[in-house]
Amino acid sequence: MKEDIIMKHTVKEEKIDQMYRPGNSILNSAKYSSDNTDEWYTTYETIAEEVLHYKEQFKEKIVLCNCDDPYESNFCYYFLRHFNELNLRRLICTSYSGSKIDEIKDNVQLSLNLFDNLGEPISSKKGYVFVIDQMPGDIGEEVSDDVIKEVLKKKGTVKRLSGSGDFRTEECVKYMKECDICCTNPPFSLFSELFSLLTKYEKKYLLIGNQNAITYKEIFPYIKENKAWVGYRFGDMKFRVPADTKPRKTRFWIDETGQKWRSLGNAMWLTNLDMQKRHEELRLTKCYRPEDYPKYDNYDAINVKRVVDIPMDYNGIMGVPITYLKYHNESQFEIIGEANHGSDNEFDLFKPKINGKELFKRILIKRRNV
Repeated sequence: MKEDIIMKHTVKEEKIDQMYRPGNSILNSAKYSSDNTDEWYTTYETIAEEVLHYKEQFKEKIVLCNCDDPYESNFCYYFLRHFNELNLRRLICTSYSGSKIDEIKDNVQLSLNLFDNLGEPISSKKGYVFVIDQMPGDIGEEVSDDVIKEVLKKKGTVKRLSGSGDFRTEECVKYMKECDICCTNPPFSLFSELFSLLTKYEKKYLLIGNQNAITYKEIFPYIKENKAWVGYRFGDMKFRVPADTKPRKTRFWIDETGQKWRSLGNAMWLTNLDMQKRHEELRLTKCYRPEDYPKYDNYDAINVKRVVDIPMDYNGIMGVPITYLKYHNESQFEIIGEANHGSDNEFDLFKPKINGKELFKRILIKRRNV
């Protein structure tokens, strides 16, 4: 997924935006889906707004962006620009062969005539790795676009991988083992595979995904046990998409440059980096009345339509919308399980129905300290 570099407030920043507006390369959607559902490019603003909440946790860390073209990714660009400000120890970016990033408008690769360590032009048809141990400038300060371009032009900065650059390959897993934090936007179809690798090697992560991934069997147990949680941005996000993306009636548009865009109402950041809002108590104002909170047909729990309607005085199990996870405080509520299909995993306890009518998936919670 990718977003423009949306710089704020100054004409100078707007000029920088026009000069350097990279995107974030996704794994080749042709290998995994038939309608480009995997190839979404995250905007710079989306990345900047989220990482801001975890800045101290990036200090002196090795950051891996392993679904990201080294010269094009907004993830890579963000961490290059803020390398000194975040006081990173190292930045590693790997790219997957077959990227359609060259179809994205204002792509920096088109204007730089870059070459790999073998002296051949950088191509989206090969996998590459980009490793940076230091950036010119002072600790605590942003790196200018001019400096970034000079670093990127340096011969041999990007090295050709022996394989495709798929994050699951042995050479890319080696880079994963080296990192402290993985920050990227993997293809939706491979989200659970990346998550499983990161948890296998006990890595920190900050990932963009679809909220549906929360209830995947590989992921939900970590949500339940408070080993993973959703980030600050949980909902609408916009993404650039390739030129051959088919038009849709909703959440699709073409801007004045001809760039195609799509948006998702159920996008999210998933992370295991601690954050302040995890420790804030959800303020409750409603009282329980049986007529307002019907029980499910097939499970002893009440249905709560909206997070704002969670009763302050009910001590049993409650089925709440998945958006509740934005406010979850493990000291206030325990996550019991989920109500989805009743069969997705050991914590998918039943299919939610009331009076025979099926409801959308629910997260099952119960008050603590009762």
